[in-house]
Order: sequence, then structure tokens, then C-alpha cells
Amino acid sequence: MISLKSGLLFLFSLLFAWTANGQDPTLQGKILDSLSGEALIGATVLDLNNPSLGSSSDVNGRFSLKLSKGQHSLRFSYVGYTDKVIKLTIQHDTLIVVKLSPSKIISEEVIISDSRSNDNVLKNEMSRVSLDAQTMRKLPVLFGETDVLKTITLMPGIKSGGEGNTGIYVRGGGPDQNLVLFDNGVVYNAAHLLGFFSVFNGDVVEDVEVIKGGMPAEYGGRLSSIIKVKTRDGDFNKYKNSGGVGLISSRFATEGPIQKGKSSFLVTGRRTYVDVVARPFLPDSLKGNQLYFYDLNGKFSFLLSEKDKLTITAYFGRDAFRYVPPDRGDFNFGVNWGNALATAVYTRQVNSKLSYEASLGYNDFTLGSEVNFDNIIIRVSSGLKDWTLKNEWIYTPNKNSLWKFGAQYIYHTFEPGILNAELDGENDVQSRINNQFAHEGAGYVSLEQKFGTRWQMNAGLRYSFFNQVGPYDQVIYESNGVRTDQIIQYKTGESIAFWDGLEPRLAFNFLINSEQSLKASYTRTFQYLHLATSSAATLPSDLWIPSSARVAPQIADQVALGYFRNFKDNLYEASAEVYYKPMQNQIEFRPGANLFFNQNLEAEIISGQGLSYGVELFFKKRQGKTTGWIGYTWSVSERRFDGLNNGEWFYYRYDRRHDISFVLTQELSDKWDFNFVFVYGTGNIITLPVGRFAYNFGIDLSNQNPSFSILDLYTNANTYRMPAYHRADVSFNYTPSGKENKRFKSSWNFSIYNIYNRKNPYFIYLDADRQTQRVSAKMVYLFPILPSVTWNFKF
Repeated sequence: MISLKSGLLFLFSLLFAWTANGQDPTLQGKILDSLSGEALIGATVLDLNNPSLGSSSDVNGRFSLKLSKGQHSLRFSYVGYTDKVIKLTIQHDTLIVVKLSPSKIISEEVIISDSRSNDNVLKNEMSRVSLDAQTMRKLPVLFGETDVLKTITLMPGIKSGGEGNTGIYVRGGGPDQNLVLFDNGVVYNAAHLLGFFSVFNGDVVEDVEVIKGGMPAEYGGRLSSIIKVKTRDGDFNKYKNSGGVGLISSRFATEGPIQKGKSSFLVTGRRTYVDVVARPFLPDSLKGNQLYFYDLNGKFSFLLSEKDKLTITAYFGRDAFRYVPPDRGDFNFGVNWGNALATAVYTRQVNSKLSYEASLGYNDFTLGSEVNFDNIIIRVSSGLKDWTLKNEWIYTPNKNSLWKFGAQYIYHTFEPGILNAELDGENDVQSRINNQFAHEGAGYVSLEQKFGTRWQMNAGLRYSFFNQVGPYDQVIYESNGVRTDQIIQYKTGESIAFWDGLEPRLAFNFLINSEQSLKASYTRTFQYLHLATSSAATLPSDLWIPSSARVAPQIADQVALGYFRNFKDNLYEASAEVYYKPMQNQIEFRPGANLFFNQNLEAEIISGQGLSYGVELFFKKRQGKTTGWIGYTWSVSERRFDGLNNGEWFYYRYDRRHDISFVLTQELSDKWDFNFVFVYGTGNIITLPVGRFAYNFGIDLSNQNPSFSILDLYTNANTYRMPAYHRADVSFNYTPSGKENKRFKSSWNFSIYNIYNRKNPYFIYLDADRQTQRVSAKMVYLFPILPSVTWNFKF
């Protein structure tokens, strides 16, 4: 009997043989900025003789388009650049380089679109969000800093956890279920300054793409989404400097050619200084407090030949927070965390039909905490390190077919914790939780195929595996979860637990006409890493743990349907999507779990099921003096665990029934533009006690008064919903007029966050009145109305 794996591989072999029969010539080339030589990502190529035939440039500015023999008129376009039409006679495979010139009209920078094309209708992709740097830079943000993560939460189906939380929640998933890629490097914690900023410096970001459904076979490892942040190349032809000075942070970037026309560099730095600015105004008792971050970015790009390119990207960032209570000179505590990563990406255009990309990456996420009490200092640190290797081949046999083949490998090192305790300056106690190691890998194949003029298909198959290996001391538990005294010692490289699975992917697009289409997708994904967290906020104290003999990998199956429609020559676009996503092996801590420096944390974990479903609506105006969008999401997200809530289904902590976002950009003049954002979301759901009582546990012998312990009473999980979250932000951008060839240019950003001073709750706690003993729930608010001013410059 033929196995499922063998049958699927045989089917793909037949499809490959069938699609390889096309004989049409291929037009291939690069689309570049005429001034800087930088590759333009997502530039569109359209055959004016056949509007249904087009392509777009990849991350290296390359495009490939199968054309029939004869004459063609091709239009090349990109946001903020002047369109170019080229007439070509195609008889055989052809290679060209197209250079687009930046538009001289300043107002075109407010366009919220890659072009006035109908790619959103014609292409097979659905459940995707793409934003360029210009769009993100226009929106009002906290403290005048462009924030990638907060910007994408303005789109349907993508939610934030609330004030002070950079966790992203996509279609009912958790914050660990998003794969965040920074030039192919994995970012495990994207937060700066306790969630006030993200790690992505807006000066280096070229664009960001979020895939929340219909995930292609080349991506995996997370259940909910892929968040791809792409940085731009440095200028290949001339040296440039830019930066900004704000109320609490500043940044600076420098770029230019290493060898003119062939290689370039881009280096940026950023730091907050709220601790420095505020220190002169603080009393002496608070001057020991710290709260700051800094980060550095570097990118080096090399055009090795017309067909070869190498880029090297590096990032390093650190946060520090320390609190010294004003009335406790003998006590203080602090937290620090940070990311470091480096990636090298090599791309080669082998011939007109085949291209290749290879990448090597390293990332290191570390976090630590320190408590000082009298003469005792306790330090705890943990982290996660990865080595990543990826290879991909793209083969285009004809104008209707595109194949992708690839393989990925990751070597994980989990560092759960190291504890050091000092007394009077001497290191008295040191304890370590054993490190854990694992191999993760995947191989995939996918086919994008057109059938006639109306049907498109994207079929993919991904095989993934996860192997936890030694050295490791494995504690043995009984079937009821009780720990035994038995320990199995695994040697270096010895297999401890092995998980694997097939992940089929399938998507269809039916083109009703050039302005509307129907799309559908099915995606199965495996996730072998888990984020162990005990709070509603994504804090740097959260711990990543691997799948093991006791913790199974997470699995999700998502089905999505969508209708896409453009209006008035693609000036407006609209879409409606529905999704349904059951999830397996979701994790939570059991009630009363011991979480502090636990040598056997996986014994405190229980697994269960998840389910999310919803509807997403989106409408956008792409061009003109007034642009913007409105998005609406109706959704449900639930969980069920045998050891919680009597085994019954309950709403997930980030279940949010309604979510609305409204974004408006208005060009007022050549110098001024106005931007407005309004967001509304149903309040987060939490668990509160239904009562409390005092339990007499003894007599205080010093005064013979009884002592009491306060115990809270709980019923079902997550039955209380916090007040709705909503706020409005505004900003004005001012660009002084000047000579076009003026070397020094500057602009101002004036922003007001939470303009009507809405008190959105950060968390809720219970407080008892000392006189009446009445217990009431009180809310803690984080951000009031916050004005900010940022001066931006470049020369």
C-alpha cells in the first residue's frame, strides 16, 4: 500500500513534469533606484497588451516574467517613483536592468499602496498585510518613533495586547505563535523599554509583510503568522547621513558606497535618555532609578556580479530597568534583556528560469534580573541561542508555473537559568538549570500554477521535524504526573524525544474579472517551541522551552475564504475574509505551579485545545490628497484544558470580540500633512475572585493578637472583561521648502498620543479598605495624553 508521503511526492513529480513543457521565452531583470542603485522591492511589471500578465520584484529587486514571442509594452512602477514604459521585441530569453527615478512631487509620499495595480485581486495570496516605510512613517506614534509592530496592529486580524505590551496576537493565537524575521534572522522578543518601543529602527526598515493565513510551504515553525521585516540597502553611489532628535530618544544613520556601484554600508544607532533628562528633576532618593535602551544596526551589501549578491546584516540591542524605592535604601531590583543577531544572505540568478538563495544566521536572546536586599544580591539569567541555515531554489519553467524547493535547519540551545547569590560581596551560592539542546529542520516543495485566465493554485507540502538531544538529565514521572526518583542521563547528541509531521498547504484564486476575485486556503502548521508565561503581559521574564517527551508540539489547521474587490481603476480596494482555526497541544501552567527557578518546569505544564474563528473586513483608498483605510474584525478565541475550569471551554485571555481601526492621511499643502488614527477594541478578558475570606492560622505571641491569611475564592476562568480599549492619535508633519539640490534637509513631526486622554486599563488588582474591610477592584492606567516633537534631518 502506498503511504501518504509517497503518494504526495509522486503527485508533485507528475505536476513538475507537466509544468516543465512550456517553451515561452523569459524576460528577467532587476529594478533599481536610479540615484542610489538600491533594489526596489515589490515594484510591479505589467504587460500593457495583456493586463492579466504581470510580476513584481523580489527582495533583491529581481523579477521574472514569461512572455509570448513578439512585441510587448511593459510598464514598471513603484510607490514614490515615476512610471516607466519600455517596448521590447521578445524572441528568446532576455535580461534587462530597469532604473526608476524618484518622483519630484513631495505629496506622492503619502500614498498607502505599492502601486495602483490590481495585484490584490490577481495574485493568489490572501490573508496578507504589506506596509512600506513611507506609510509607517506618516502615522502618529508614541514619542515620535516609527513602530513597525504597533503599525501592523492597525490591520484586521492583528491585535496588540494593550498598553505597554508588544505581544502580537494574530487570529486568536498567542504571542509565541508569530515568527518574527529580521532579514531572515529570528527575533524572540521584539520589545524595548517594557513594550513602549519595538526593536526595529524605522530608519532601516524598507517594508514589512505579515502572513496570517494561506502560509506558503517555505514558512513554518509558528501557528499564527510570519512577520517579515526587510531592511534597505545602503546607497551604492553617494554618502548620506540622517537622524532624528525627540523628547526622550535620538537616532542617527550613515550610509554610502564601499566601492561605488558595487557595494554599500548602512549603520544606525538609537538610544533613549529619559533617565538622563529626568535625573536633575528627581529627588536624591530616586536618582538611582534606570530605564533606557539602545540598539545598533549594520548592513553591508555586495553586488558580486550581475547575477550574484551578498548581504550581511547585524543587530545588537540592550534594555535596562532598575527601581530603587524612595523609602528602602537597602533594597532595589532590576531587569535587563536584549537581542543580538547576524545573518548572511547570498542570492544567485543561475539562468533565466532558475534562481537560488542561501542564508546563514545566528541569534542570541538573553535576559536577567537582579535583587539587592541588605548585603544579599541575587542574580538570575536565562537565554536562547540559535544557528540557522536555509537554502531555496526557485524554478520558472513557463509563464504559468513557478516551483519552489528548499530546506531549513536550526540548532537550538535553551538556557533556562543560572542563579547566583552573593553575601557581603562573596559568591556563596550558584545553581544552574540544565541547558537543553535540539535540532529542528524542514524540507518543502510548492507550485504556483495558473489554469487558463481565471484559476490559480498554490499547492505546497512541508515536512518538519524536531529532535531534542543530550546532554540532559531526564526526570521520570508516573502516569499521574507524580515525580519519581529515577533519572535518565543522556549523552551529548543522544536522542531524547523526536517529533515530526507533514504540513500540507493549498490555496486557490478564482478571478471573476479584473476587479474582483474569490480566494480560499488551507494551512497546517507545526510549532515545536513554546513560550512559558504566567502573566497576561509579554514580559522579558517569559521563558522559551522546547517540545519534549512531556510537551508535544503545537498543531493548527486553518481554513480561510475571502472576497477581494477593487473600484474606480483600482483607486479603492476592499476585502472580506472569514477563517476557522482549531489548535492542538496549547500549553498553560497548572494551578499553584512553582515557576521560580524550577528545575523541572515542564512538570508544571498542562496541554489542551484551542479554537479561533472570525470575520475580517477592510477598505482602503490608495491615492490622492486623502488616503487611508478602515478595518474591522469580529473574532472568538477559546481554550480548553483538563486541569482548568473543570475541563470546560473558556475564552482566551486575548479574546476580543470587536476590533476597529481607522487611519487617515490628509495632504494639507506642499509643506504640511495631517494624520489621524482611531482604534477600538473589546476589553481583554481576565479572571477575578468572586470572594475572599480571612483564615486564622495562629497567635502572635508578642501581642496575643490573632493573625490571619487572606484567601481568594475563584469559580470559572476568564469570566470578567475589562473596559473597552479605545484612543485617538493625531500628528502633523512639516517639511520646510527649499532648493531641490539643497544638501541639508529637515522636517518636523508633532504628535499627540491618546488625544482625548482615555484611561485605558493596564491591569486590575483587588484592594481592601482598612476601615470598612470592603474589597474593590482598582485599575492601573499607563498612558495619558502624550504630546511629542521630533526633528528629523538628512544631509
